[in-house]
Amino acid sequence: MKLNFRQIEVFRAVMITGTIRGASELLFVSQPAVSRLLSHTEERIGFPLFQRVRGRLHATPEARKLLHEVEAVYESVQRVNDMARELFEHQEGILNIVASPSLGQMLIPTAIASYRHTHPNVKLTFHYLTHIPLTDRLLKRQADLALTILPIAHPNLEQEELATASLVCICPYNHPLSRRASLQIKDLVAYPFIAYEKGSPFGQMVHSMFEASGQTLRPVVEVGSPQNACALVQAGAGIALVDQFSARSWSASRFVTRPVESSPLLKAYLIRLRDEPMSQISQSFMETLKEVIHKEGQTGVEVPQ
Repeated sequence: MKLNFRQIEVFRAVMITGTIRGASELLFVSQPAVSRLLSHTEERIGFPLFQRVRGRLHATPEARKLLHEVEAVYESVQRVNDMARELFEHQEGILNIVASPSLGQMLIPTAIASYRHTHPNVKLTFHYLTHIPLTDRLLKRQADLALTILPIAHPNLEQEELATASLVCICPYNHPLSRRASLQIKDLVAYPFIAYEKGSPFGQMVHSMFEASGQTLRPVVEVGSPQNACALVQAGAGIALVDQFSARSWSASRFVTRPVESSPLLKAYLIRLRDEPMSQISQSFMETLKEVIHKEGQTGVEVPQ
């Protein structure tokens, strides 16, 4: 029942071209060779892949289902080829980085810019992702390092705390709350509030803060991330609670930031695969990232000693 890669290749070529001749031209082999291999493939799997009608091959429903999996195989092979080419073209190395939106807007771009000055021949890729896709990238080895504001509990991953920051209130300039040095949750309920989806980690955190203060949360807008909340506040849609990392990634002219009593502390974590040696490139980038975070520590973000 097992098919080898050559049989898969011929099947795909026939599916794409619709004829034996087309497949032979695509694969640079003779038509009889394609015909024989296709017949042998059908015998091996025990059901027909094509119906022969007036010289043309019409794919069966089974063949169409099989093609979906075959294309996935080809995409994987293409990724291998792309990686081989990248490794050849960038002999010094490639570093793939992912980050949560809160940290990906400022810390990582600043670190990448600094790193490029000292390592111009290293190719870097950078994406910011939400919690689950970020974890998947690491586990599938599609990313070398991840920076996230939420801890990840997985036996194959390890995390290092890099910095700590508070949850703060942001509001437009000239807003009544901007005239106060610090705030309590009860001070927020009188104004249009931008919250997070209830099922999200940030949503649960904010709801817990309101419940602990005996206040009812009635948001005018719900968003998916603190960066979305920052954008809405700077547009004048309301006020919000966001982490300091997110707030600092926006220009100070966009909105006012105020501390909130009893707000939880949030941590920035560096995540990587457990029990796997770090490459020299990853180690050197980590040092650059820590230098950037240390500078941020001088302006409100706490850095572990």
